[in-house]
Amino acid sequence: MPRNKIALIGGGQIGGVAALMAARRGSADIVLLDIPDKEGVVKGKALDILALRPYYAADVNLKGSSDYADIADSDVVIVTAGLPRKPGMTREDLLGFNLKIVRTVAENVKKYAPQAFVILTTNPLDAMVHAFYKISGLPKNRVVGMAGLLDSARFRTFVAQATRLSVQDATGLVMGGHGPLMIPLVRTATVGGVPITDLLPQDRIDEIVNHTRNAGTEVVELLGEGSAYFSPAAAVIEMAEACLKDKRRVIPSAALCEGEYGIDGYFIGVPCVIGANGVERIIEFPLTDEERKLLDANLEEVKRQVAATGL
Repeated sequence: MPRNKIALIGGGQIGGVAALMAARRGSADIVLLDIPDKEGVVKGKALDILALRPYYAADVNLKGSSDYADIADSDVVIVTAGLPRKPGMTREDLLGFNLKIVRTVAENVKKYAPQAFVILTTNPLDAMVHAFYKISGLPKNRVVGMAGLLDSARFRTFVAQATRLSVQDATGLVMGGHGPLMIPLVRTATVGGVPITDLLPQDRIDEIVNHTRNAGTEVVELLGEGSAYFSPAAAVIEMAEACLKDKRRVIPSAALCEGEYGIDGYFIGVPCVIGANGVERIIEFPLTDEERKLLDANLEEVKRQVAATGL
């Protein structure tokens, strides 16, 4: 039986780490693709990762390439290509530059892997996912943005740190756009089923919410160049495996809403069921008045970004 295939478009930090994680887990055969000027880099990374497979009994193949034809027959395409943020830059500062990259990627995915489930990490995320969807013409269930899973992981991490309890038992959902207006839903946050409102004072909970919203910017400022890559790479591989293994996992993702939560025609972070058919459905549940207000503010920001793409 042929193995599944993952194409990673963008051989930078996220792409390289994602290739490593997918290889270690034996998720699928992997193509790591970048522009011709970086062909040697992706081929070198692929060769390096190949040599660690014996340590993990991972019988998968890896290939570095600059030829889009090599992504043909991919089951999942992960798009990490794009200019990363630098200190002082917002995600929106990247829009014009990264839109050109996303256009090229979308046209080639449409040509060579139109059946694939596509996960994007390129910022500003919600606008870039919208652009990819419009340019590629792929069905809405085959296009999604990775943000909510990463933001929720950060939320869970900070909850665990604050309570000094295991991160394995910490849960919490983050909705909305990928940026400072994201919505960590405090009422969904628990540790072992116990609400954090019963474990922490309100001022500490407020600190966790703010830390979650600003964690990405904090990483950019600390690194000095580039942005987070370990945790985003782990998130995209979790999403890829949910599709490849038909797990039907509930994963907060930037999906196209068509009436859900009162949103029509925009990609924004909502809880999704991800399985073999990609985004199989959006899970909708009642929001409080305050949560609705925050989501509406998120939507206005997403609309502004999408309008700037002209798509």
